[in-house]
Amino acid sequence: MAGFNSVAELKPFKFMWKIKVKIIRLWKQYSAGGGLTIEMVLVDSMGDKIHATVKQDLASQFEPRLTQGASKILINFSLNHSCGSYRTTKHAYKIGFLSTTRVKVCEELPRELSGLQPVKFGDLLDGSLNTHYLVDIIGQIVEVSHVEVVSVNGKDTQKISLELRNTEDERLPMVLWGNFANDVNEAIQMRSGHSIICVLRFGKIKIWKDDRSVSNAYNVSDVSLNPNMAEVAEFVSINGSGVSEKEDFFVHTPRKTIAEVLESRQVERCIVRCTIAAIDCDMGWYYLSCKVCSKKVIPVLNENSDNEEDDAGFGHTFYCVKCKVNNPKLVPRFE
Repeated sequence: MAGFNSVAELKPFKFMWKIKVKIIRLWKQYSAGGGLTIEMVLVDSMGDKIHATVKQDLASQFEPRLTQGASKILINFSLNHSCGSYRTTKHAYKIGFLSTTRVKVCEELPRELSGLQPVKFGDLLDGSLNTHYLVDIIGQIVEVSHVEVVSVNGKDTQKISLELRNTEDERLPMVLWGNFANDVNEAIQMRSGHSIICVLRFGKIKIWKDDRSVSNAYNVSDVSLNPNMAEVAEFVSINGSGVSEKEDFFVHTPRKTIAEVLESRQVERCIVRCTIAAIDCDMGWYYLSCKVCSKKVIPVLNENSDNEEDDAGFGHTFYCVKCKVNNPKLVPRFE
């Protein structure tokens, strides 16, 4: 880039840097010490990335001129050491906007310049990666739980657990929290039966009892399903057309007998082929829930029904209070 500095050469003790970059991630972040700041991840034409921050007292000055996905020329800014446990790039420094920083419109950098650098599942699972750095992940969703509501720091939060598969058939657990859990759950329901490729940007590596997984990191992360990206197209071309979750389950899940299940002392998934000997009809061990939000549905008496003692159960419908939907798709769940 003639006349421009590259992101790789940026370092402190100089202010008159001039770079041409694309804003690949932008979010607002609140901290007790710094207030509400604007945070960004920038990438140049060489694919090198750097973090940038606009402090609270300058936010109103620069916010109208900064948009995720836009390309900008930045002139005159400070550089500080990058540290902490949620680092978005491996650059040793991060950009700090000054009141004299100039933001100029420029020709857009290529659309395919996403800055996406997916890590290998094996490197993450064997502990090779530094957990201080956020990571990019791409994989096919092969297993998904229902949305749970758990208490985190005294506040109810949504949680969903998934399992991803890469092109080498390695498996990686992923947990999404808050709005990410609900958004992904609804998106998966809409694509039920189809192969789903998940892209997690700036995910946090989690370690629990020596087991590693990834999750979203507050507002930093971004999750998309089957996005129109060159990296996703390449993943699909290597992995073939992929298989649906249902096909993957029946092909790769081991078969066990009831006796083997009773002897098992660890959490695992399996297929048990058996004959139903009897059915417990008391309905005390499960409830009917809405497939979208996982909340319990309520029965509603059919206004056209004259028989309130309809033993066949055709005299009523169901209603989801949360979704405000009559006759939602139902899923039985354990109490």
